[in-house]
Amino acid sequence: MNHPIITPPATLALLGGGQLGRFFVQVAHELGYRVIVLDPDPDAPAGKIADDHIVAEYDNQAALAQLSQQCAAATTEFENVPAAVLQQLAQTMPVSPCTDAVSIAQDRIREKGFLRDNCFTTAPFIAVETEADLDHANEALFPAILKTARFGYDGKGQVRVSSINEARAALREFDSPCILEKMLPLDLEVSVVLARSADGDCSCFPLAENSHSHGILDVTIVPARTTLALQQQAEQMACALANQLGYVGVLAVEFFISNGELLINEIAPRPHNSGHYTVDGCITSQYEQQLRTLCGLPLGSPQLHNSSVMVNLLGDLWFPADSHESIEPNWQLLHRIPNLKLHLYGKTSARRGRKMGHFTVIDNNADEALTTAMKARKAIGIRD
Repeated sequence: MNHPIITPPATLALLGGGQLGRFFVQVAHELGYRVIVLDPDPDAPAGKIADDHIVAEYDNQAALAQLSQQCAAATTEFENVPAAVLQQLAQTMPVSPCTDAVSIAQDRIREKGFLRDNCFTTAPFIAVETEADLDHANEALFPAILKTARFGYDGKGQVRVSSINEARAALREFDSPCILEKMLPLDLEVSVVLARSADGDCSCFPLAENSHSHGILDVTIVPARTTLALQQQAEQMACALANQLGYVGVLAVEFFISNGELLINEIAPRPHNSGHYTVDGCITSQYEQQLRTLCGLPLGSPQLHNSSVMVNLLGDLWFPADSHESIEPNWQLLHRIPNLKLHLYGKTSARRGRKMGHFTVIDNNADEALTTAMKARKAIGIRD
């Protein structure tokens, strides 16, 4: 299907109602569009502010029929929407990202195989679909991480293993196909968030430096503290990957830097947690780029107008000193900082490890931005 230019007040379909979708709805409203969210959770954050929220499973035929009748285009806010659903909607409207790209990103075995087959450098790995696949695993792979092929996120669905026997035991626990990936010494973890239009224009946001805690993104620093040559190489690799996928939309490419070498870790066919900083730090946010690519509009400028440091706010903050009852954090501690922008996602309940919000500190001086963000992080009660 050709990708027409879609103008307001058209209605857009959004599959998934989490915080990434909430930002998309906000941008769509600012630009004059309507949004219908499809998400089975009645309390989905994006659903609360959308023009309509269909509370149904993603493959519900009545819900899909309603979207087909009322919407001009469809997008997603997470990669685990069934590919068949996207394929069905694509019969009646533009859908981005496309089914093929999403289906690759949904499965680590397919994703790693695609990267290898297209000559993108990754950490050494093998596919482990059955225990027999471990029979001839090279000992040089260990220590390693065993990751489930599907539905793993924020450190879930993966475990460190130091031997084939440990890998066998972990595989039995997961009881699902996995990949076994060698653990490498890391200099940095970085990511590129890009937008690619239907006519092949590719625009990258500045390289982001990421640090994680317990498998969940904790802090993002932009621009990343690395060389200009490596920043340019990461952008080139990310755009080459998007071109190879024939991708339309916003794509995040996560990289490891190990002994100075840039390796692709994984891809996310959607806006990304490490791109939250673009809301406050860039001329155009990743969410506006998502809308622009979906609607066939020209890409906006990804230029960074201030150094930015983003800090995730997890549900642990609502449970100080191991309290069993949630307590709202003292947000005044953050509101007192004039160059700090606080974003809360409107989730109805906090739980440990759940992403409840984030804040971004912006400053002309990169070192000052980082110092202020780390002080704010400590003041609000985030523990190392």
